Amino acid sequence: MSIVSLEAGPLSLRVSTRGGLVLGFWRDVGSARTALLRPCLSDDVDALGSSCYPLVPFGNRVKDNKFSFEGNDYHFPPNTDWDKHYLHGEGWQADWSIGRKTSTSVELAFAHEGQGTPYEYQAWQRFALDEQGLTMTLAVENRGQRSLPFGLGWHPYFPMTPKTTLLAPARKFWTEVEGWLPGHQTEIPKELDFSSPAPLPQHWVNNGFEDWSGEALITWPERNTSLHLTADAIFKHAFAFVSDTTFDTSFKRDYFCFEPMSHLANGHNLPDLGGLKVLKSGEAISGSIHMRPSSN
Repeated sequence: MSIVSLEAGPLSLRVSTRGGLVLGFWRDVGSARTALLRPCLSDDVDALGSSCYPLVPFGNRVKDNKFSFEGNDYHFPPNTDWDKHYLHGEGWQADWSIGRKTSTSVELAFAHEGQGTPYEYQAWQRFALDEQGLTMTLAVENRGQRSLPFGLGWHPYFPMTPKTTLLAPARKFWTEVEGWLPGHQTEIPKELDFSSPAPLPQHWVNNGFEDWSGEALITWPERNTSLHLTADAIFKHAFAFVSDTTFDTSFKRDYFCFEPMSHLANGHNLPDLGGLKVLKSGEAISGSIHMRPSSN
């Protein structure tokens, strides 16, 4: 495991090759340091204790760990000991290698050769800081012989204070059913309508948002700070998560997740693949998100 630290003006970032994880993203104003992503308690954390982790070759779950595509049936093995599903691909559990690096940017890469899953691919991440913000880029190339549906995403953890608000317009909402799976598409409930700045609900949230605008604004009034997130057009959807003490006994309502994704959860089993992109051997997709902090 290697740790890379980047700095640009008032901004700093720490990245780990373990899981391709972000370990922290901060903004310094005078002598005050503000965490823009949930900071890690130590460098030796897994993805669930990180600030952000990649979703590749797709995000979330596949119902019953199986799908059919172009006349072939495919299956996945569970990849955690607490969820019966194959979850979030391999990127978040892989050892990445460091490529090009400067004082303000770093590239990471890893290859998956299909052990236990249908997928063989090469993935890349690039983290680039300037004095205004952070740009994260994720790419995947199909290195297998067969065409398969691929997707991209990130799973950032944002600090949550009592007055935190989220702005993130979307058009549709997906319910949740047993197994942390998506249920059906419906209108967005009022308490989860972030078309204008709104607080996070005081209970469990684990839902997908369809046709997200590609823009989000997180505001922390107590910290006099906002974070403007914009995403490339490939990230048409998003997922929101607020934990509870049943799922995580240590949860203190100190973080929430808003996850840009190129596809809907369980897209493999939706009629239009839920936004997943079919890649032939040698084809690739990529996309970037940008996070720029400001004072309120």
